[in-house]
Formats: sequence, C-alpha cells, structure tokens
Amino acid sequence: MEPAIISALVAFAGSLTGTLAGIITSSKLTDYRLKELEKRVDKHNSLVERMYGLEDRVNLHEEKLRSADHRLGLLEEDIK
Repeated sequence: MEPAIISALVAFAGSLTGTLAGIITSSKLTDYRLKELEKRVDKHNSLVERMYGLEDRVNLHEEKLRSADHRLGLLEEDIK
C-alpha cells in the first residue's frame, strides 16, 4: 500500500473515533441534564400537590370557623 493511502486511513480512523467519542459524551451529558430536570419537575409537582392539600385543609378550617362564629352569635343572642 502506498503511504498516502495508509495516512488517509489512519486520519479517517482518528476522525471516526473522535466523532463517536464526542457523540457518546454529548449523549451522556444530555441524559444527565434530563434526569436532573426530571428531579426538579418532580419536586415542583410535589409542592403543587401539597399546596392543593393545604388549600383544602384551610378551606375546611375556615368553614369550621364560620360555623363556630355563627353558633357563638346565636348563643350571644340567646343570652341577651
């Protein structure tokens, strides 16, 4: 084989290896970033679910407070 063909094949092999390594590295980095983003989204969704639960509990306590205030008002009227 001629030296020019050998050097071309070596250059091609080096380019191919570098390209594949770059693609694999980029893919791993993208996967890592997606996993981290999914963790953050899960935390956010958990917070939203907890806030809905808190809103329901606050509404329940407000209703109980209104009921208690109403009963106190009736008792005060009975006393007068």
